[in-house]
Amino acid sequence: MKSLRPALIVATLLLAGCASHGSNSNQASWWNPIDWSWSTLWPGNWFGSSLTVTEQGVGAINGSTPLQESALNAGLNGDYRLRQGMRSEQGGVVSFWQALTDNEVKLTFSGKDTVSRIEVTDRDIASADGTRIGDVFSDHYQKAFGHCQAASGETAPAVLCQAPGSQHISYIYQGKWAGPQGLIPPDDVLKSWQVSKIIWQR
Repeated sequence: MKSLRPALIVATLLLAGCASHGSNSNQASWWNPIDWSWSTLWPGNWFGSSLTVTEQGVGAINGSTPLQESALNAGLNGDYRLRQGMRSEQGGVVSFWQALTDNEVKLTFSGKDTVSRIEVTDRDIASADGTRIGDVFSDHYQKAFGHCQAASGETAPAVLCQAPGSQHISYIYQGKWAGPQGLIPPDDVLKSWQVSKIIWQR
C-alpha cells in the first residue's frame, strides 16, 4: 500500500485540476500547458519555504540566536551555504556570517555572541509588509524627511529609511545622484531609487 500513496496523491491532484477547470463552461478544455506544469506536483512546492523579515528577526533567526554556524544553519533550514568572515569596525574586529547561494551573498549576520543585525539581499525574501529587493522608494514614502538618513559604507549613493510602523526593520535605497556625498537627495530623485538591502536590527 505504501508504494501506492505517491500515485494516489498525483491522481487526486489531477482530478482536482480537472474539476476546477471543468467548472468553467467558457473554457474549451481544462488542459492549459501554459498555466500548468509538473513542477506543481513536486512536494517541495506544496509549502511556502521563503523567509520573511519581521519585527522578531528573519525566519527562525532572532536576537537570541547564537552567532554560530550550527544555529544559523538550523534557522535557515539548511537552504544556504554559510561562510564566516571578519572586518574592522570602530577600532575593533567584528565577526560575521554570510549565507550564500551560487556564491552570491544573500544574507549577512553580525553581532557579538548572538545575532544583532541581519542584512538581506535575497530577492526571494520579503519584509512583513511585502517589500522586496528592487522595490522603489515611492512605494512607501512621499518624502525622505522624518524617515530617512544618509547611509554610509555603501558602494553607491544610498539612504537608510525606517520601515513604516517598524522599530526593527529598515531599507537601504540606492540609485544615481551626482550630489555631495553624505547628503540626502531631493525627493524627486529618491522616488525611483530601489531597495538594495532589507535590514533587521535588534
